[in-house]
Amino acid sequence: MNHTKNKRRLAVALAVPALLLSAVACGSDDKSSGGGDNEGGSKPVVKVEGAFGAQPKITTPKDAKPSDKLIATTVIEGKGAKVTKDNFVRLDFEGQTMKDGQSLGGSWSAQAQAQTKGPRPQLVAQLNELGIQQSSQRIPAKVLEAVIGQKTGSRVEVEGTAQALIGAGLNPQSGIKATDGLVWVVDVVNAASVDAKAEAKGTQAAPKAGFPTVKATSQKAATITIPKGEKAPKELEQQVLIQGTGPEVKAGEGLIGQYTGVKWEDGKKFDSSWDHGGAIAFQIGTGSVVAGWDKGLTGKHVGDRVELVIPPKDGYGAVDGNELQKNTLVFVVDIVGKV
Repeated sequence: MNHTKNKRRLAVALAVPALLLSAVACGSDDKSSGGGDNEGGSKPVVKVEGAFGAQPKITTPKDAKPSDKLIATTVIEGKGAKVTKDNFVRLDFEGQTMKDGQSLGGSWSAQAQAQTKGPRPQLVAQLNELGIQQSSQRIPAKVLEAVIGQKTGSRVEVEGTAQALIGAGLNPQSGIKATDGLVWVVDVVNAASVDAKAEAKGTQAAPKAGFPTVKATSQKAATITIPKGEKAPKELEQQVLIQGTGPEVKAGEGLIGQYTGVKWEDGKKFDSSWDHGGAIAFQIGTGSVVAGWDKGLTGKHVGDRVELVIPPKDGYGAVDGNELQKNTLVFVVDIVGKV
């Protein structure tokens, strides 16, 4: 199962410590029941303390034996709407081993919070097959699936052996055996239903002087044409091409959008959400995406179409080995929702 050709270029995801998951961690074919139901009727052995939204205290009794079936338990039941398959979600999470409490990463970790001076980096994903697969480098797919059926505002505890929670996606170099017990605590911060084919609507403004032109064909990647004879700007440039009427997108929220990106140097497209099935979701204003997106999209509104011209220092300039490291990037982004 090779997803290399389909990888998106915009996200800079937080890595899972200890190389817990393999490069493509799609998990096994077993289905997680989600919604707080447990496979085989097993009872949890892990104790979880703390309020929703706060870093949980996770305690495993000495000599506790992990279940060889996934156990998903609703620790705190929220009062919001139930999360459904294909929803976009924003989550807090914390993972650790059951035996010795070794951290498996999470949104409350010092590593995550050190990446930004603003809101805490959280996991934003869509609960469809592609969205789960793309997020499985931060949290196992089966753990993420356990969110389906929960209410927003809920805290869910998921435990079991590494085989039960990760399956074939377990990286043998992590030092964790298939029989070792693992646990994740997940807070369902928000969820939203947005059509993956949604796009900005309205009359598009003419580009500013010296700006690339954008021809947006419905349901297809935009055609972006670089102006001849113009030098790439050294600072971030932006223009709202269509003014939306929806709510403002604030730092820390999940932005749901369509996008197309080309290189200023040759005008060639390097990526588009339309090439991957439609709208994607990501957290804004927390360093989870390139700086040009954080700077240029925070404060915009749902319904906006935004053109961004991003110099290397606000793009991939600091990412050694990235093929776009030296390029000025031109994006057109339709903001179709938030979560």
